[in-house]
Amino acid sequence: MTDTHRNPIPTVDIIIEIDDGSVAPGKKIVLIKRKNPPYGWAMPGGFVDYGETLEEAAVREAREETSLAITLTRQFHTYSDPARDPRRHTISTVFIAMASGILAAADDATEARAFSINNLPESMAFDHAAILRDYRDDRY
Repeated sequence: MTDTHRNPIPTVDIIIEIDDGSVAPGKKIVLIKRKNPPYGWAMPGGFVDYGETLEEAAVREAREETSLAITLTRQFHTYSDPARDPRRHTISTVFIAMASGILAAADDATEARAFSINNLPESMAFDHAAILRDYRDDRY
C-alpha cells in the first residue's frame, strides 16, 4: 500500500509601502493587476521555489512583478485558510517591505500601481482584501 501525503503549498505575499511622490504624499501600498486567473488586484507574491527561503522568495517575487527593489522590514502574519486560493491549498507568509526604483508591471502582472490603504480597488484576488484590512488595523 502506498502512503501519499498532500501538503499545502508555501507562498509569500508582500505589502510594499511606497511614497509615490503624488500630490497626496505619504505611504501607499503597491498592488498588481493579475494577468492570470484568479484575476483582480493583488499584493505582489507567489510560490516559494525549492531551496529558497521565504525572504528570498519575497524579494524575487516583488522584483519580478513590480520591477522594484525591496527591503523587508518585518514578517507580518501567516494566512492558511484552505480556501484562500481557489487553485489549491496554500499557506502564505506575508511580509512588509519598503521599495526603491521605478514601479512597472512585469512577469504575470498587467498593471502595477500604488494605492492609499483607505482607497483600495474593489476587485481583489485571493484573501488580499482581508489581509490589507488586518494591516490597516495593525498600522493605522
